[in-house]
Amino acid sequence: MHIPATLKRICLIVCTAVFLFGLKGNTQNLDVDILKAINPHYPTSRVWSAVSGSGYWLTAAVPVGTFAYGLIKKDKQAQHDAIETAISIGISSVISEALKRTINGTRPADKYPNDIFVTTPDHGRAFPSGHATLAFATATSLALEYKKWYIVVPAYAWASAVGYSRMYEGYHLPSQVLSGAVLGIGSAYASHWITSKLWKPKVAHK
Repeated sequence: MHIPATLKRICLIVCTAVFLFGLKGNTQNLDVDILKAINPHYPTSRVWSAVSGSGYWLTAAVPVGTFAYGLIKKDKQAQHDAIETAISIGISSVISEALKRTINGTRPADKYPNDIFVTTPDHGRAFPSGHATLAFATATSLALEYKKWYIVVPAYAWASAVGYSRMYEGYHLPSQVLSGAVLGIGSAYASHWITSKLWKPKVAHK
């Protein structure tokens, strides 16, 4: 994989998400219709609430747990993977927060109070979905590091569930969740490229 091509893909992913979904997403009727079909009148499911919360704590637990394992087992590759995932999460967090503060998108429940329902009100900074950003950054990092279907499939299933939970709870439009997912994926690829240039461990996953 050539470096210029990789960087172009990353930039294209992020720019496409910001332009198409950030500027146009909130005006599309389809966006709202999909959310209305997902978001119930009383979004009180404890299951989806737990899944939503995992977008933060599990995202933090993955690199911390992997690094701890690497230290205990003296596994340099595990330590490298943990650092790569942490960088991915850091990149996605910074960009996501910057976009949230710059765009300051309106929450669906505030814009459509008679159609979208939440249990705990949250206002502003709706674009992109921070939970989806972190979840997909983590899932993509794991996919790039391990390349095993029994890791990749569950990782992306979890990340997708986190994105769905944010719509179920009424906090984000589908476009905002999708934008977060794209941003997370792009951040993971950026981190993967950065760490491959800074540190090339001799041990590889079998």
